[in-house]
Amino acid sequence: MLEKKHINIITLGCSKNLVDSEKIMGQLQHGNFRVSHDADGPADIVVINTCGFIHDAKAESIDTILQYTQAKKRGLVGEVIVTGCLSQRYKDELKKEIPEADAWFGVDDPQDMFAYLKQKYSYETQERYITTPSHFAYLKIAEGCDRTCSFCAIPLIRGRFKSRSIENLVEEAKQLADKGVKELLLIAQDLTYYGYDLEKQSMLPELLRALIPVKGIEWIRLHYAYPNNFPREVIDIMASEPKICRYLDIPLQHINDSILKSMRRSTDKATTVKLLNDFREKVPDVALRTTLLVGYPGETKKEFEELLEFVRNTRFDRLGVFTYSAEEGTRAYALKDTVSKKEKERRAEAAMELQQTISLELNQEKVGKAFRVLIDREEGDYFVGRTEYDSPEVDNEVFIKKDPVIQVGEFFDVKIISAGEFELFGEITS
Repeated sequence: MLEKKHINIITLGCSKNLVDSEKIMGQLQHGNFRVSHDADGPADIVVINTCGFIHDAKAESIDTILQYTQAKKRGLVGEVIVTGCLSQRYKDELKKEIPEADAWFGVDDPQDMFAYLKQKYSYETQERYITTPSHFAYLKIAEGCDRTCSFCAIPLIRGRFKSRSIENLVEEAKQLADKGVKELLLIAQDLTYYGYDLEKQSMLPELLRALIPVKGIEWIRLHYAYPNNFPREVIDIMASEPKICRYLDIPLQHINDSILKSMRRSTDKATTVKLLNDFREKVPDVALRTTLLVGYPGETKKEFEELLEFVRNTRFDRLGVFTYSAEEGTRAYALKDTVSKKEKERRAEAAMELQQTISLELNQEKVGKAFRVLIDREEGDYFVGRTEYDSPEVDNEVFIKKDPVIQVGEFFDVKIISAGEFELFGEITS
């Protein structure tokens, strides 16, 4: 019997890309391949799943491709295959620039990549090779985007919004639960728009109600919800259903009305503030995460100060900041880039410094309180976990001194005894 070839999948970019890689791996593992993810060392084939969202992500993708083509020259890698967003958008140019790569595929042609690998591709299978810790997994509920944000190239890369059926998603959730998954992280380019392409209205509330009864799933977390036309029924479900984490990732990008209009965000400051207030009124303990974009064309110091004041008053539990980069093909690409790179970075740092102060204050308010914590891993002298108010990779973590009763992947009640800007320290109470 011939030994299976080792194929190593490298994933760059967001969690949506990670799900794509997991589904590729899920099918490849039943063929002529031994699969691994982000592994070190030699491999017969390396597949690089690239990101093309912003300049820094594109640069990282190109650097990674070059790293593995150099490894190929040294005999450490047999073949280099490139797929994903960057390859979807710049395939022809990249082929010319990096001829050392063996094959290029976009996000729309997985069957072509499988044909290249001499393996059949199935659109129907939902099998995934889970790369996250076995107790949580991402559930991608849709593909593409119908929004027309001026700065974003995702619709150019991923196409129109396409919702998966509720039945299909519930079936995948059950399969994940059977594998030991306890936390589902719902992701899409825009959760708010889920169902509009099927029923002309948001079906996110219906999806949540269908997922809640799935046995084994204890937490359901919402990521990447567009603020415009957010289905208020979701707020009521979050307030009444223990399985729905009191957590919402809602990228706002900005708060100044003129900037929002230029960004084509289809909302304004007053509407945004009311939505956030409604959330906190109905779900007082909700953790709100947002993402901001600074240095957008036309953003003067006045507009930036308004954004800082909004952050100061709103006191987001979690916050991320990107600096604007002009992306070819977007509507904003034609605008004059009025803010220098240095000033963009200064503004990003100022926003994060403010958030660091807010985060420390909010964390210190948790000292002396007990929270249900899901343990993610061991690290040094600690077990590291998260409350329902924190998502993996990007949010606060809870550090607990090692105790023989603690197990990774299980829930424990933890009393917080001290806090830093982005971490909590606690002890087991049960």
